Amino acid sequence: MIKKRCKRQMGGFALTTVAWIVCCISMGLPQWRVWHFQDPVVSKPTTAFVGMWRVCAFHHDENYSDIRICHRYNYQDTFIPLDIRVAQQLLLVSSFLGLVGKITTIISLWNVCVGRVQKNASYNPFGLSGILNIIASSFVCVAVLFNYVSIIIQEEIAFPPAFNMPSHPDTQEIGSAMALAVIAAILFLLSGTILLSSNIPTGKPARSKN
Repeated sequence: MIKKRCKRQMGGFALTTVAWIVCCISMGLPQWRVWHFQDPVVSKPTTAFVGMWRVCAFHHDENYSDIRICHRYNYQDTFIPLDIRVAQQLLLVSSFLGLVGKITTIISLWNVCVGRVQKNASYNPFGLSGILNIIASSFVCVAVLFNYVSIIIQEEIAFPPAFNMPSHPDTQEIGSAMALAVIAAILFLLSGTILLSSNIPTGKPARSKN
């Protein structure tokens, strides 16, 4: 019964789930910015990934092709630029909104399944879920925009000396984590649009009286 009445809404829930998972994965990955520079110690080309919560550098060694060294940081560190601080908060809020959107969608599906939605209800029981998903999408888009602008203007980051990282790379480019965040934003937007445009046929057609 619920599959026939809530086919679109279940599709929206599936999109919300995928979007939330992709958003969390992208937030944890370091590949938001890809830096290319000369290693100040051995003077060799080095690649580093600058993420929201850590930076990872790949150093070349005589015995190993690449040695990955990562350093974690958080929004309390003073060397973190403002755009990363803001993006951290936006992504955290987006993941929280996505989780709440999933929960509210499950509750709405259950209410429709057991018939708790009023027969002549003029409101959309999935409206809140749709709004939360669209807000989450907008927050992820703003975080991506901040990161993209920082790459375009070649923003410097004054990492601590222990990181063995320059404050400014020779070149930098967009990383795969940023692409995943864009996918998450699109999925959040699609799921929110589907849920907001829901029209649940809760009542049975009235019988004509003779």
